[in-house]
Amino acid sequence: MLVLIALLGYLAADLLGTPSGGRRSALAASATQLGPPGTYAGGSCMELQPTTGDRHTTVFLDAGHGGPDPGSTGTAPSGKAVYEKQFTLPVELETASLLRADGYTVVVSRTTDGPVAALGPGDLNGVILTSTGEHVETAARVRCANEAHAAVLVSIHFNAFSDPSAGGALTTYDPSRSFAAASRRLALLLQRDIVSSLARSGWHVESRGVVTDTSVGAPALTTAAASYGHLFILGPRLAGFNNDPSQMPGALVEPLFITDPAETAIVQSTAGRHAIASGIAQAVERFLATSRGA
Repeated sequence: MLVLIALLGYLAADLLGTPSGGRRSALAASATQLGPPGTYAGGSCMELQPTTGDRHTTVFLDAGHGGPDPGSTGTAPSGKAVYEKQFTLPVELETASLLRADGYTVVVSRTTDGPVAALGPGDLNGVILTSTGEHVETAARVRCANEAHAAVLVSIHFNAFSDPSAGGALTTYDPSRSFAAASRRLALLLQRDIVSSLARSGWHVESRGVVTDTSVGAPALTTAAASYGHLFILGPRLAGFNNDPSQMPGALVEPLFITDPAETAIVQSTAGRHAIASGIAQAVERFLATSRGA
């Protein structure tokens, strides 16, 4: 069975895809940070208003990892190490731009290469998150989605595996929530539309399908996380561990494997990131359209 890898590593010195100063300024001018002061790090949990029309619907997009959590380590075609967080952020921001242009309010977990939570003592061990910090950081993303009163949640990640020949797209949802059927429908749309969008741009990526978060087998950082048995951002309430779970249908997408240099080359390209973002945006819009019609 495919095992998802989420290893903590070191910070990348040069962050491909991190928004330029001008783009950060433009985002700051058009964004509002949610939550009480001091809850989130600067540039995190930001609400972006529609740029065309207004559908009065909010979408939450999460750029996985960031700042002291680089995510999985991959390999570029040049042989250089790359980090998952380098790619999740530009894909998130591109997806947000597409959705805003179609009238949606978008809340993003982060707009910079930094953490989402306002981290405190004990959350960091040097330049990486402690297990406590990892929990605080993920809980902040869930809290942001809930404070946004989002209609849908999409968490953006990239896959990794010990065999560099492994590749393809995978989408995950939680089967235990009261809205599990809606989450599954969202996941199916995301999987289909991401793969189709990549194909239209000339990249024929294997579809690994839709799986539940109880079956992915991701390594847990703590015994409590292993006992929980779900992805925190999608999973149900567990007193003392996940007290306030996400309150909307959601899915986690992994469009490519960054341990496959050929697939890393796709997401390193502007066209590749646009294809992925287009697939996500299309799927979200299809999901929301059918939800309104239900």
